[in-house]
Amino acid sequence: MHEPLSLPLARSAVDRDNVARSIPDFLNTLWSDDTARVLVLSDGKTLLEGPVDAPTPALRLLTVGLLAELLAENNIEQDAYLGFSVEAQGEVPAGTRIILAVLDAAAANALEPDPDAWHGLRRTGAGLSARDAGLYAEALALANWHETHLYCPRCGQATIVEEAGWVRKCVLDGHQIFPRTDPAIIVSVVDQQDRILLGSQGVWEENRWSILAGFVEPGESLAAAVQREVFEESGVRVIAPEYLGSQAWPFPYSLMVGFTAKVDPSHADLPLNPDGIEIEKLRWFSRDEIRAEADSLLLPGKLSIAGALIEHWYGGPIGS
Repeated sequence: MHEPLSLPLARSAVDRDNVARSIPDFLNTLWSDDTARVLVLSDGKTLLEGPVDAPTPALRLLTVGLLAELLAENNIEQDAYLGFSVEAQGEVPAGTRIILAVLDAAAANALEPDPDAWHGLRRTGAGLSARDAGLYAEALALANWHETHLYCPRCGQATIVEEAGWVRKCVLDGHQIFPRTDPAIIVSVVDQQDRILLGSQGVWEENRWSILAGFVEPGESLAAAVQREVFEESGVRVIAPEYLGSQAWPFPYSLMVGFTAKVDPSHADLPLNPDGIEIEKLRWFSRDEIRAEADSLLLPGKLSIAGALIEHWYGGPIGS
């Protein structure tokens, strides 16, 4: 059995405090609480404390008063209660309640006009603390969900927001819609020579490689999804999928569930067969080949579970 992976976006130091969400008018009350802090998002990006090249960046959590001074109410496209911090960090004590505020372009410019000061999760997420990694993943997934559920999927009527940003309700029949998470598997496939299978998509740069992944279909187990996706994308039959870890991937609102799996010995002679849709090229890599080509290979970054799975097989960091 393998030890579970330590993944950047699997960490959190926030209590989501679901009980408080059902308190009537709770979110409006928070906007009058001087001890609360606000995490702002604009176009999926947020602000950081300190220099951009800090080894351990921190989210910039604003006071309610500062945001109110700068913005009109209609500049906030969406808000929600994210929970409270369970440990102190910087000047923000444990127990601080945190609000998500999604800003329109005008509000974002009023708050911080330098576009380079706004950072995306892909760029900075790997260095965030447990509190900030959990907050950012939660906030981004929730904001993306709201953006795509403005209307009822049953009747097409508009929906309104309830329970501190965690429920949308149809204005026609009261049907409630809850935030969703789409599970996807991602798997390091290893053959009898202990080589790893990497694939490349046609839209990627030359020599960019990653492991295989895909969404879980309705009525399908995670293990079955591993076997199906690997075969569909590569023509390889695998056995013994083994769970290694999971983390949120809020683009828009996915949960990546990581596995390793072995090539089925009874089908070991099957040729690689990229599907030509998701995967354009496939190749088996040994550790020696990875090491020899590290300077030219483009492999997944440290924020992604793909990178963690490849390095788990490799046995340490890869100088890619």
